[in-house]
Amino acid sequence: MQRSGGAGHVPISLKIVHSPCHGLYCQDHWTKGKPGRYRQAAIRPRESLQLRYRSLHPSLQENAMTPTEFVTRLGKARASAILRTDVPDVAIAAMEAAVRGGFTICEFTLTIPDALDVIREFSQRYPDVVVGAGTVLEVDQAHQAVEAGARFLVSPVVDETVIKAANELNVAAMPGTHTATEMLTAFRAGAPLQKLFPAPGIGPDYVKACLGPMPFLKLVPTHGVNLTNARDWLAAGAYAIGFVAPLFDPALVADRRFDELERRARQLLQSLDS
Repeated sequence: MQRSGGAGHVPISLKIVHSPCHGLYCQDHWTKGKPGRYRQAAIRPRESLQLRYRSLHPSLQENAMTPTEFVTRLGKARASAILRTDVPDVAIAAMEAAVRGGFTICEFTLTIPDALDVIREFSQRYPDVVVGAGTVLEVDQAHQAVEAGARFLVSPVVDETVIKAANELNVAAMPGTHTATEMLTAFRAGAPLQKLFPAPGIGPDYVKACLGPMPFLKLVPTHGVNLTNARDWLAAGAYAIGFVAPLFDPALVADRRFDELERRARQLLQSLDS
């Protein structure tokens, strides 16, 4: 396509590329306000930012994982281990117990003292484990977490600036959503996964009800998920689930009972198929 003008004008060429669209369930449809069947390939600011950021931090290249790759990996794993503790010196050992028990996707919340150092060290020790950061509330935190090695970012709320930052950094965002409106808002903002949080008194039927009119959502409950109902959440349509206290009981973590944490990890994962 060319735009013409008066004498001495400079023709501007715009290359149009075709990309698949899934109708109303295509994220481009929602984020751009129209079906994403055609995109302008002449301007790619997000890719430019990704390349600039990763060129400044070469260590990110080795373990880089796109949002699509992470979503696929989480869907196959079906569950993640989420650690929130006030005892930073046992954080790595506690998560190691979860990995020995079978978990391959691990999240450290940024409420852990020195959480970035924990993420950095753990991701270097276990390059085959997908490590993410939780409780990401600020754009600066998103950048710092990814630089430390986080390959996905989780938030307790829907903050579109954090979602945008995650997309620019080419990592998956999983904001916390509670209502159907928040879920759709997160999806339209570019979050491929929607964390169900908080969920007091909400059971698996709530997931089923939300997915009825919005089957394109990928809901991930993390609050209220335990040994007895984990399979029910998945059966109701949850894309995956996250284990917090049922896995990392605060008393067990503080007492460094890592063998028991490993046993719990194995038991929780086995419950998904029992």
